[in-house]
Amino acid sequence: MPQHDMTDAVPDAPGVTEAAALLHEASRTRSPIAPVRTLLPAGDLAAAYAVQRLNTRRVIAEGGRVSGRKIGLTSAAVQQQLGVDQPDYGTLYAHMECAAGDTVAWSRLIQPKCEAEVAVVLQRDLAQPDLGLAELLRAIAYVLPALEIVDSRIADWDIRLTDTVADNASCGLYVLGTTPVSPLGLELDLVGMTLARNGDLVSHGVGAACLGHPMAAALWLARRMAALDTPLRAGEVVLTGALGPMVPVAPGDRFEARIAGLGRVGIAFDTA
Repeated sequence: MPQHDMTDAVPDAPGVTEAAALLHEASRTRSPIAPVRTLLPAGDLAAAYAVQRLNTRRVIAEGGRVSGRKIGLTSAAVQQQLGVDQPDYGTLYAHMECAAGDTVAWSRLIQPKCEAEVAVVLQRDLAQPDLGLAELLRAIAYVLPALEIVDSRIADWDIRLTDTVADNASCGLYVLGTTPVSPLGLELDLVGMTLARNGDLVSHGVGAACLGHPMAAALWLARRMAALDTPLRAGEVVLTGALGPMVPVAPGDRFEARIAGLGRVGIAFDTA
């Protein structure tokens, strides 16, 4: 699969190189760090995404492979909390994917939280900045239920928008369901979601919680990435955003999400 072009110039903003190095080392050692927003110009999202791009280059140079993208901040409540009016995005790598039903080693994590969402798998490249919804739907091979294990390299989740953007949108791991479903005929804004931890309901929601509709989130991302000349590619996964509140993960926990019309997906964590 072609890798994304990461040759775009990095803005010469103060702190970008330092913040990227600190976050990369925190990811390598699983040791959280102080917020990086203090290193970057206040509210400078271009600088925060430059940090993210630098670390994407590092991962690829170290042998990592891009497997897709994730969309964050799709909840109106979370956007209000962080004072923003649009989502953000991060890069998924093949080594982040966990098989459904597996047990994840706690040593891979720092301070994880779990959320359930709709995943999209593409069968065509999406290179048009003015992409329409019908074109997007034709480009989707199938959708799946997914769990995203979000994780932050910032200590105690003390994050603002520039922190989470620089930190690859707080990407951790992800889990996909195993039964592909066509998106055609599904009213994904109306699907209900339940998330259980150790058999107890801990989160629930509906497709409309994701930017009004999971396809609206996917369309936003596809247009954004095409405009940046880093288009979404055939075969890639898009995690469209949480359908309900994320919940903390502890060693030994077991999670299972069910999304109406899409099925279920589960994962467990070892006891550290």
